[in-house]
Amino acid sequence: MLESVGFQNVEIGQPVDTFAGAGGEENARRFEVYGYAFLAWKPL
Repeated sequence: MLESVGFQNVEIGQPVDTFAGAGGEENARRFEVYGYAFLAWKPL
């Protein structure tokens, strides 16, 4: 998706547990939901 709007050199980071201590933590664990960092470059 990022590449289709012009971003290049897209990198996706490792999964991160972003729901620890949150109200929806139990559901996030059940459905294996994680956050991911993205790094990309968009030429001018």
